[in-house]
Amino acid sequence: MSCETFHHSEALTLGVELELQLLNTHDYDLAPYAEDMLRLLCKIPLPGSVTPEITRSMIEISTGVCRNSGEVLGQLRQIRDALVKCADKLNIAVAGGGTHPFQQWHERRICGRPRFQDLSQLYGYLCKQFTVFGQHVHIGCPDADAALLMLHRMSRYIPHFIALSASSPYVQGQDTAFDSARLNSVSAFPMSGRAPCLLTWDEFSAWFDKMARTGVVNSMKDFYWDIRPKPEYGTIEIRVFDTPLSIERAAALAGYAQSLAAYLLAEQPFTPSEDDYLAYTYNRFQACRFGLDAIYVDPASGSHIPLRDHILQTLEHIAPHAASCGATDALNMLRGETEANQNDARWLRERQREEQLLAEVSRQAALRFRGAG
Repeated sequence: MSCETFHHSEALTLGVELELQLLNTHDYDLAPYAEDMLRLLCKIPLPGSVTPEITRSMIEISTGVCRNSGEVLGQLRQIRDALVKCADKLNIAVAGGGTHPFQQWHERRICGRPRFQDLSQLYGYLCKQFTVFGQHVHIGCPDADAALLMLHRMSRYIPHFIALSASSPYVQGQDTAFDSARLNSVSAFPMSGRAPCLLTWDEFSAWFDKMARTGVVNSMKDFYWDIRPKPEYGTIEIRVFDTPLSIERAAALAGYAQSLAAYLLAEQPFTPSEDDYLAYTYNRFQACRFGLDAIYVDPASGSHIPLRDHILQTLEHIAPHAASCGATDALNMLRGETEANQNDARWLRERQREEQLLAEVSRQAALRFRGAG
């Protein structure tokens, strides 16, 4: 099996996917209502799509192709409002967040679709533990080689995406001390981590063909990398974001990714190399563990700086590109919350300190998702 042809897409277009929690309204635990939700939603014309995910208490929404974060927000709002309307009919709730605070993985049920059943056979209990919820951002690239350069340049900013989106401090009723515990579940899969540092599509295709000959992989879907190329869409797909608690934050994060991509495409500030990854795993861990309080190791200089400062410096540096992308408001939102040291993980912990009960935290998260909290 050969690597897919990289299809054409318009540079810097956006697509956003959000994996969402379905909750009962009795104790706000996860509820296996994906099929019922899909049955109701199929009668409503929507942009993008709504699909099942690996376990039956999850659902994934996707925008169509968007030109800016404002379009992303408009489409997400339309889909969100339809979700809330259908959830109300079923007497359930929908919420964001990278993990459900107290669900037990062994109670989950795998979706009946053949791919998910095959994954369950291969990965066993890991699939039920994969009841975690992420945001994926697709960015259009002008060609295959540009996509790989974009992917590896963007890897320096993976800690930004993790810390800004972090919303998974709780797992099975316990505070993990991580801002993003979700990525620990992703890391358990053998094809997770980061892509090999190959800078041309010819090199990447040759590498993929060798991998395919081992029988370990059959398509790009078999790679759970932090960023992966999506040749059928002509994009790169950034996969480290936790699902935010609000669609406004989801759109703002997409605007940040697009603005960064515009800066990297226009200025091509450095040529990626394997040395860029010397501190990659450490930086990734720091962002997962400490969020905006993490330390960032600059791969070029080796200097150690607060991640919050690196994010604020980057926001300032790419502001002209954000303006050209129509993302100034998105970056201003993220700047204000970064200066205030506020992300969704902190919001969840604050609610837990006030309310004590994690069920009440989930209830308030569901209100926040529908725009009422």
